[in-house]
Amino acid sequence: MGADSIPIAEPIARLIAEFNKLPGIGPKTAQRLTYYLLRVSNEGAKTLAEAILAMKEKVSLCSICFNIADSDPCLICRNEERDQTKICVVEEPLDIIPLERTKKYKGLYHVLHGVITPTEGVGPDKLKIKELLHRLQGGLVTEVILATNPNLEGETTAMYLQQLISPLGIKVTRLARGLPFGGDLEYADDITLTRALEERREA
Repeated sequence: MGADSIPIAEPIARLIAEFNKLPGIGPKTAQRLTYYLLRVSNEGAKTLAEAILAMKEKVSLCSICFNIADSDPCLICRNEERDQTKICVVEEPLDIIPLERTKKYKGLYHVLHGVITPTEGVGPDKLKIKELLHRLQGGLVTEVILATNPNLEGETTAMYLQQLISPLGIKVTRLARGLPFGGDLEYADDITLTRALEERREA
């Protein structure tokens, strides 16, 4: 008898299906999470549900760097102690976390919200590139660090940005090759990422 033919109460099956949509959550993990929630108290389940709703209602994008934040500007952008002359460009908000964890980078960020992927119809116009170029006006920024992931799409996006930014007279650097090709910043360890930051090279 297949798993699909096993009778499961509709609310349980629905939650399993929703968990299964999350990245990195397979069918078995989705089942374990669902049955775990069955065992927790109503108060515990309510707390989780309220946390999810609060996140959706209170979190938005910073109007400057486009990081996810609960205030605008975000905590990093409005921190006057950050180095205002450097902007580190990342693909997704999640990429900022490992860079901050190193405690070696003290500049600002800019989140593209994706990479150039022609096969999926994602061109430069669908990324936060115009907003980045706008931030570079005024002469305050002296270095842009391209921290896109070391894969084909990340390299393509970095090359495109380098061609746009270099004529502005702004130094463009790339994270050093301590990161393996095909890897994501999200999974890089602190030592590797620190070395990649410190040994960044001109693009």
